[in-house]
Amino acid sequence: MSETWRFIDSGPCSAAYNMALDESIAVTVRNSQAPPTLRLYGWDLPSVTIGYFQKIGEVDMAYCLQKNIPVVRRTTGGRAILHGNEITYSFSVKTRTGLFSKSLFDSYKKISAAFSNAFLKIGASPELKLLKEIRRGPEASVQKSPLCFQSVSYGEITVDSRKIIGSAQKRWTDGLLQQGSIPLVIERDGLAKVFRIDTCLETKNSFTGLHDIFPGLLPDALKTAIRTSFEETFDVRLAISSPSSEEVSLARELEAGKYSSREWNCKR
Repeated sequence: MSETWRFIDSGPCSAAYNMALDESIAVTVRNSQAPPTLRLYGWDLPSVTIGYFQKIGEVDMAYCLQKNIPVVRRTTGGRAILHGNEITYSFSVKTRTGLFSKSLFDSYKKISAAFSNAFLKIGASPELKLLKEIRRGPEASVQKSPLCFQSVSYGEITVDSRKIIGSAQKRWTDGLLQQGSIPLVIERDGLAKVFRIDTCLETKNSFTGLHDIFPGLLPDALKTAIRTSFEETFDVRLAISSPSSEEVSLARELEAGKYSSREWNCKR
């Protein structure tokens, strides 16, 4: 192993702070103040994140307000996710040289290979999508869904044709931030109400939580599989770490000034 990267397990945090800390870590990594960093975390409340380019109107904000469900806009693209009982990850790395200096699709492929290996370790039979498709006809309507898990994009992973992880990436000239969600349990009634879906039948067929496949799976077992798989895939050591005081300070600034603000979250 020629390099040491960071592994941070933050536990459950608020929606705004989760997004702020991911951005803060990406900033320090891009500024060469920290090595590539894999962060795993959870949510202190059921929360919604929407993609950077997504319209806030695709979420039932009145329902979310009534049920105390925070709605936060991500820095990364993609579509909306109702977060709850899951393992969420972010990965920050520089892109000027090295493994991730090529295209967005190349980096998706490499990161997905690590997660595919992790799912193999827990006994799944993952299928990695490495073809870019253009859907036409009746299936094309799925592409209009506000839900991240409603369709499978390049580099994403399925088991028995059902999506088990959703990811999105933000890319700068000098680095990238990839965020993703691995549901353990999917709260389909909540999805129907938050995203105004009349029926969850088609969502049941298109994605699943890992506890539907492995009812006894422990979150720590999945976390260990992910960490080990990143080490094996990229031939590195992942050192258990915590955010630096500078990262926490910047995250608090971003939490208050950006991710908790209506100006950011309702900008589209």
